[in-house]
Amino acid sequence: MIRGKERFITQLYMTTDFLFLQLAFILAWYLRFVVNPEEQGSYLPMSDYFTWHIIYAVSFLAIGFLIHLYIPKRKMKFAKEVSKVIQVQIYSMFVLLSVLFLMKTIDISRMFLVIYLLTGFFIIVTYRFFVKQFLRGMRKKGFNQQFVLILGAGSIGKRYIENLENHPEYGLQVIGFLDDYKQENRKQKILGKIADLPTILENKIIDEVVIALPLTVFSKYDKIISICEKAGVRVAIVPDFYDVLPATPHFERFGDLPVINVRDIPLDEYVNRMLKRLFDIVFALCAIIITSPLLIAIAIGVKLTSPGPILFKQERVGLNRRSFFMYKFRSMKDMPTTASDTQWTVENDPRRTKFGTFIRKTSLDEFPQFFNVLKGDMSIVGPRPERPYFVDQFKEEIPKYMIKHHVRPGITGWAQVCGLRGDTSIEDRIEHDIQYIENWTLLFDIRIIFKTIVNGFVNKNAY
Repeated sequence: MIRGKERFITQLYMTTDFLFLQLAFILAWYLRFVVNPEEQGSYLPMSDYFTWHIIYAVSFLAIGFLIHLYIPKRKMKFAKEVSKVIQVQIYSMFVLLSVLFLMKTIDISRMFLVIYLLTGFFIIVTYRFFVKQFLRGMRKKGFNQQFVLILGAGSIGKRYIENLENHPEYGLQVIGFLDDYKQENRKQKILGKIADLPTILENKIIDEVVIALPLTVFSKYDKIISICEKAGVRVAIVPDFYDVLPATPHFERFGDLPVINVRDIPLDEYVNRMLKRLFDIVFALCAIIITSPLLIAIAIGVKLTSPGPILFKQERVGLNRRSFFMYKFRSMKDMPTTASDTQWTVENDPRRTKFGTFIRKTSLDEFPQFFNVLKGDMSIVGPRPERPYFVDQFKEEIPKYMIKHHVRPGITGWAQVCGLRGDTSIEDRIEHDIQYIENWTLLFDIRIIFKTIVNGFVNKNAY
């Protein structure tokens, strides 16, 4: 059992991270200066590099502690943990570079820093992944359990139980319910009424009390929390209005008042936006350079198979509902722009060219959008942008449709890699888009790009 040992676990994680950073330093040194040696005397001695490494390692632990990298991770998604590791690395490297600048040290190998950063990331993420998988496996077998008491056996408590059954890796075991009105059944073991809480906490081992009561009994919350804190037991509240909250609610302070941000978006944070934008620019540049021969070949194919411009531009709605022109290779006969702004493409559309049908089916017509990414109109990954005419139509018909415009639209997205392309449900697409927006991490972007490549570019629903 690890119950009550959270402080020890935090210290253990910090110690382990520090030790693995030493391994990363040794490996980076070996790769940079042993595998690829320079002339003797052309680089600083290992002792100097080790000094800078210690500064980075201490910064890593301090910043990791401040941004809660070392809090108990029983309910934390691994992608969130990876995102925090990336943030800690960026901040720590900034601290190190600032120290090097102040000390006027310019002889340190930039290649070493890159190798050191990548090696440290790979080692720390890998060992954390295996630790997390090991702990999840142990919890599924009944080890390292935490015991939960639920106040309220109504619909909210029932929903909590359903979620718990879907996540046995959390290692949470419900010992029973307290409810003033419900009777015990096979799934709900009623231990007593709400007034029995002090007695239950005194006589049973309980790690957390979950308040799953309706707002009609909100007046009891203060007394319940006071009783739990007096007994040294953690308290969690499942709000009666959970169905209108996002996946990860965000609390802010307005003066002395805590305020729930109903739509918390990770990309609202400056560091996340900067990280995603940097990734977009690097990826788009590499994609344009690598595919340049293909881009030229497609451009020639478009020009030779039908008269008109090579590129087709169309107004779309992007970040913060701002309009922009999205580029594609032209796949249809040249026609007035207004016609395509208000019409869907249909099967056997007479406007298509034979070459256009091919590049639409293979999604090759989308490649010019890498230039939209460089301009800042689009991202590599994000919700697909729509035409203003249809945006005005869908925002009246589909709840939460406009949430997709809180982030930059993408060339590919979570909905697309899940098969929601072409003539598919708009409601399902929006559901997937919101899931992506609320759970964004750089690792999620990489996963979507990987699935896009693995699944191929063929669009079976394209006309």
